[in-house]
Amino acid sequence: MKLVFFRGKVPNFGDELNLHVWPALLPKGFLDEDESELFVGIGSIIGDHLPAKSRKFVMGSGYAGYMGLPDVHDGSWDIRFVRGPNTAKTLGIAPGLSICDSAILLRAMDLPAPDTSVGVAFMPHYESLERGNWAEACRQAGITLIDATEPVEKVLSQIQGARLLITEAMHGAIVADALRTPWIGARPIYGGHHKKWLDWAGALGLDVRLNDLKPSSVLEYYIGKTGRGGSHGKIGRLSASPLATVPNRILTSLAAQPLDRMARLEPQLSRDSAIVEVTERAQSATDDFVRSRLAAA
Repeated sequence: MKLVFFRGKVPNFGDELNLHVWPALLPKGFLDEDESELFVGIGSIIGDHLPAKSRKFVMGSGYAGYMGLPDVHDGSWDIRFVRGPNTAKTLGIAPGLSICDSAILLRAMDLPAPDTSVGVAFMPHYESLERGNWAEACRQAGITLIDATEPVEKVLSQIQGARLLITEAMHGAIVADALRTPWIGARPIYGGHHKKWLDWAGALGLDVRLNDLKPSSVLEYYIGKTGRGGSHGKIGRLSASPLATVPNRILTSLAAQPLDRMARLEPQLSRDSAIVEVTERAQSATDDFVRSRLAAA
């Protein structure tokens, strides 16, 4: 059974969590490279791009519309639980299969020591790191940048040790909430990333508040105005050229202002009872799946 998750040009914390969580929680040798069976893990990975002939086992994944909607009733899907109620409704499956994003299972693991030097931090979406000037915006706001492309162990240590996490990356909020680090959600500059936040929050009965960011570069300004993702061709090249030096500098300074403001807002955390409940349900679903597979072997 092969573990499948999204992998882009650079590592991304939320997706790379799969390589941290599942090998630690599943029996040795449970996962292999046999693509006839797929273990569909953490992330918005549910879609019609997954091979039709493969048997697909879904463990806390979500559907966010990045790919086409699959027919999960065609006999090739075995859904043990999904990220949230919006995913369950969209797929047409029982509401009870909505438990939570499976990154919640970090709560059942030994974690690296917290980095208590972090203080207040901002975690941009990994795409924003490439498109914007967030390191400089954080410097001007006097807060720590957490880089979602850094190794998982480092990011976990930083999130655990942060006094407050402002995050545009959804898995920044998911992990902060799971580990009881107060967090503040930042509305992603690319609008296509908004809905999945509501899916995850719905599983915890959480009324998530997403605060507006300002673009930190010409390219991000374009993305925010047009709603277009991707590499952006001429606009991307312009944003990286000397011609954009002054406007980029101005935009970066403006982008630091909402970060400074958010650092003084009331943070969010789901209820302790809710986080305990969904952790137990996710752990139980995972254990039941493992037992059923071992019994059938």
